[in-house]
Amino acid sequence: MKKLPVGIADYKEIIEENYIYVDKTKYLYDLINSGKFYFMSRPRRFGKSLTVSTFYYLFKGEKELFKGTYIYDKWDFKEYPIIKLDMSDNTLTTYEEFIESLNKMIEDIYEDYEIPKIENNLPTKFGNLIRVLNKKYEEKVVILIDEYESPILEHINDKKKAEKFRGFLREFYKKIKTKDAYVKFVFITGITKFTKTGVFSALNNLSDISLNRKYGQMFGYTQEELEYYFKDYIKELSEEMGITEKELLEEMKRYYNGFSFDGEHTVYNPYSILRFFSEKEFQNFWFESGSPSFLYEYIKGKKIEYEDLVKTPVSAEDFSTREIEDAKANIFFTQAGYLTFKGIKKYGLKKKYILDYPNFEVKNSFSTLILEANYGFNDEEINRVSEIYLKIEENDIKGLIEEIKKIISAVPYNLHKKEEKYYHSLIFTIIASAGIDVKAEELTNLGRSDLVIDFEDRIYLFEIKLDQSAEEALKQIKEMKYYEKYAGKEIYLIGMNINSEKRNIENYIIEKL
Repeated sequence: MKKLPVGIADYKEIIEENYIYVDKTKYLYDLINSGKFYFMSRPRRFGKSLTVSTFYYLFKGEKELFKGTYIYDKWDFKEYPIIKLDMSDNTLTTYEEFIESLNKMIEDIYEDYEIPKIENNLPTKFGNLIRVLNKKYEEKVVILIDEYESPILEHINDKKKAEKFRGFLREFYKKIKTKDAYVKFVFITGITKFTKTGVFSALNNLSDISLNRKYGQMFGYTQEELEYYFKDYIKELSEEMGITEKELLEEMKRYYNGFSFDGEHTVYNPYSILRFFSEKEFQNFWFESGSPSFLYEYIKGKKIEYEDLVKTPVSAEDFSTREIEDAKANIFFTQAGYLTFKGIKKYGLKKKYILDYPNFEVKNSFSTLILEANYGFNDEEINRVSEIYLKIEENDIKGLIEEIKKIISAVPYNLHKKEEKYYHSLIFTIIASAGIDVKAEELTNLGRSDLVIDFEDRIYLFEIKLDQSAEEALKQIKEMKYYEKYAGKEIYLIGMNINSEKRNIENYIIEKL
């Protein structure tokens, strides 16, 4: 079996060292042949750096590295001078360290191409490098920039610092526009889309393909790619786990699929898949490889609740009207990969995207983080949440609700809100953080049930009321017939009433259909 390229983002190393390469070169071929200036945003660990590296070796003319790929017999593999910059060194905490690091990157390229250095500011050095490379090699220059806004994101909680980096990068990237005549191709990646007044304000011919349906599956693994390139690993692991390949694939889909960048097609996060095959167990790999401390501060500062994140569909324009530190929380989390497009809602000729968590991995981890950052839960209280899973496993609904009551009682007095949606979000988050597959406001023909737990062959339908009665809640489930879509399964109806003065569940009724 070919090896798993966990954490490897160099295309040449992947090919020469016999790692699996999921062939995405058709996308690269199409881009090169249909334009010149491109920008693509995707969440972290989605293959952006590998794509930049693949472009690099294409334009270096290293044809033999591409044997067996789509592009091998379609591209002339002519060599071009290349400027490749990686802005993602997040160990650089100060502005001065970043400038020094970028200056070294630029000067290293001067040395690599044996071009005399000039003493000047960085944007001027960059512009001069483009011009001189073109003159020396009599070929237009390819520019590849990875994680264009990394220094800004590192200071997202400090608007003043973020703006300082943005001001510099605006001047730096402007040189790509002013040296247009010397440029063959530009490909820039980042996590966040740019605004019209942001770092690319002068680069107004940059084509943003981030939400372009044609490139919706350029990053991440499709279902077909997963089953084709990893078939040996799927076979081996299903045998080790004592389940069928179909069962393994279904569970992998629930855990790791669901990321969508066009509202129609879904992909798997590559990092989670590679780690899963490597570790041979289901864990929250992608989430835990990120920056929980930074996320913690962001959530804590903005008092994030699940319902607020997903209740309003968003448009493409919502992603490019504000700088990321001023963006609404749902826009920020979508760009970071913690929310994704779950469908499209049409408004005449215009469309908006419905948001939700992409998959079980993200829902579970993010819910736990919300409990810690938003509701002030400590380790002991988080550990108590795992008891909820055991109660569902044992089909102990009364025990489940009593555990939820104990957990709600741990929320500090000043954080409670006298709103029904607050308790919807809180109870949803508690259940999701316990590792249970819970859905909020599952749509049926006659309306929406508040919460639905789908566990093995059992369905639990919850209706939550504030300062009314459990009887009223149960009556609504029955009248609206929320249960009809689950015919054939064991169904439990739970009507629940919250007392806003006591700040907890006051009474509940459980009924089995």
